[in-house]
Amino acid sequence: MTASPGVDLAPLHDTLANLLAPWVRELDLQLLAATAGEVTLALPLADKHVHAGGVLCGQTMMAAADTAMLLAIISRLGHFRPMTTVQLQTSFLRPVPAGSGPAKVVGRVLRLGKNLVYGEVELFSASGQLAAHSTSTYALI
Repeated sequence: MTASPGVDLAPLHDTLANLLAPWVRELDLQLLAATAGEVTLALPLADKHVHAGGVLCGQTMMAAADTAMLLAIISRLGHFRPMTTVQLQTSFLRPVPAGSGPAKVVGRVLRLGKNLVYGEVELFSASGQLAAHSTSTYALI
């Protein structure tokens, strides 16, 4: 796990372990890297997240994207602050086959405003191909 100087990892780990809904914690997302406003996560490809077509389901990818954005915002703010997703739009570009290894999820803050945060998330297959792209808006409350 790597972090840039000045990034406190404690709020990120605390969020993953305690603040997420129990079913989101079951994604078993692992923090790989963090800078101010950007995080990289590993998403294991568990059988329960693979649909009948033999690929990672979109619902899992969107939950991972939403979580990555939350953590990217926390890494930028330096602490958890109440917030909520206003918009999450995802384009699925290619399938992530079951058994291909963990996906990489990169969330980054594009603009942190007074009340709204804009960001994007990229999800890559284990082979490094871009599989999904999300844009997101969060409201700070």
